[in-house]
Amino acid sequence: MAVPGQRAGVARCRGRFPLLLLGLTAFLLAFGYSLKLSPLIEKISDHKDFKKLLRTRNNILVLYSKSAAAAESSLRLLSNVAQEVKGRGTISWIDCGDTESRKLCKKMKVDPNSKEKGVELLHYKDGAFHTEYNRAVTLKSIVAFLKDPEGAPLWEEDPEAKDIVHVDSEKELRRLLKKEDKPLLMMFYAPWCGVCKRMMPSFQQAATELKGKYVLAGMNVYSAEFERIKEEYNVRGYPTICYFEKGKFLFHFENYGATAADIAEWLKNPQAPQPQAPEIPWADEENVVYHLTDEDFDKFIKDHSSVLVMFHAPWCGHCKKMKPEYEKAAEFLHAGSDSPGVLAAVDATVNKALAERYHISGFPTVKYFKDGEEKYTLPHLRTKKKIIDWLQNPEAPPPPEPAWEEKQSNVIHLAGEDFRESLKKKKHTLVMFYAPWCPHCKNAIPHFTTAAEVFKEDRKIAYAAVDCAKDQNHDLCKQEGVDGYPTFNYYNYGKFVEKYTGERGEAGFTTFMRTLRERDHERVGKKKDEL
Repeated sequence: MAVPGQRAGVARCRGRFPLLLLGLTAFLLAFGYSLKLSPLIEKISDHKDFKKLLRTRNNILVLYSKSAAAAESSLRLLSNVAQEVKGRGTISWIDCGDTESRKLCKKMKVDPNSKEKGVELLHYKDGAFHTEYNRAVTLKSIVAFLKDPEGAPLWEEDPEAKDIVHVDSEKELRRLLKKEDKPLLMMFYAPWCGVCKRMMPSFQQAATELKGKYVLAGMNVYSAEFERIKEEYNVRGYPTICYFEKGKFLFHFENYGATAADIAEWLKNPQAPQPQAPEIPWADEENVVYHLTDEDFDKFIKDHSSVLVMFHAPWCGHCKKMKPEYEKAAEFLHAGSDSPGVLAAVDATVNKALAERYHISGFPTVKYFKDGEEKYTLPHLRTKKKIIDWLQNPEAPPPPEPAWEEKQSNVIHLAGEDFRESLKKKKHTLVMFYAPWCPHCKNAIPHFTTAAEVFKEDRKIAYAAVDCAKDQNHDLCKQEGVDGYPTFNYYNYGKFVEKYTGERGEAGFTTFMRTLRERDHERVGKKKDEL
């Protein structure tokens, strides 16, 4: 039992305790302890340290705050962001309320006191200021920004898309399908897809107009982690739009040119897509082009002294574009009394023996035959005028540009049989799956090649390429999830890690690899410190 004097002492202590607690809290807050600052967030106060950070990291988001207290909620969020972008981006904090840091803030001409919440987020890229972060202050948005600082904002950041249900994971999708009683239209999309971007405004307008009666949702399934979802709902291209009732998938909605009114009208009476009438083969159409087969090709070439042959495929867009020009040229030559030659065509997907004999690997391929013998391949003849002008004065075409793999470079060209074994020898490999005829691939190749040159001395790094147009690589490309060109996959010692979706310029390719190497060096440094 406490004596009166003791009671008085206890009372005095109790009275002082809140004051002590407040003092301790202030002390801890001043030193960042109560904030539970993530070890992945770099707190900077010295200008030299900041310059070093800019010099050694190329993708940095800096939180400037007027005080430690003002930074508290932002730092909680950024701790989670730092974990998500580990190895690809850096989070730093500068407390402008700190005496030493105040000089740094002044030097950087940043004043978070002028901001409503007393904090400001600025992004630095490749050693220099890039932009003020002005997108949604959410984990998902900041992570997406740091993974692709030049990329477009997420669909859900668009205020007009507030009535779209945005789904982020397979778990969320399953939960939505299980609980939602209203009819649901789900757009599976990729962030870079042009058709998706054109359709999004109509889709979100329909979501607002139909709110309460129907649910319209969106899910970015481009990442490799969603392969099971894509397989389940037959997502072969973007967008793929699926209709559900009480969680059960019924059929696809395939009117990509739809307006909000079209979507609303269709939802009143949803139906499976009508089977399209089969496309009439070019050989069965009325035209004056001679359509040749494996059986009659040799005889025709011998019977005609000057023949231009277009090897094509029914699905080839460039062939379809060239077809009317080719037909017009054939009509012009057919009508003339003194024709310099005839035009013929071969469906290479049907007449495979001919395609193999003449090494047809891309479409359209135009070859010229003179007196029964193959003489030239003519990639530049695509219009009626060029075809007729050339036939009237046949000349050897300019020498073809050497294939990418024939050029001297630091890019490793892989084929199906040596793919996995080659990748196992390198810690970090970025592989470009491409087709020689693909315009986007042609644009990316010089940048990819230059990036490989930058890291040629690093034995742990490789930039590799696979030509998916080659027969021996078809199965490999399918196996590696290639559904469009170019596709970039990152491998660690031969194991697939992720798809690269960043910029397709030299800076994007080099930044991606440099970030991986910086992470390696950080780990080595930590191990040395531990020793």
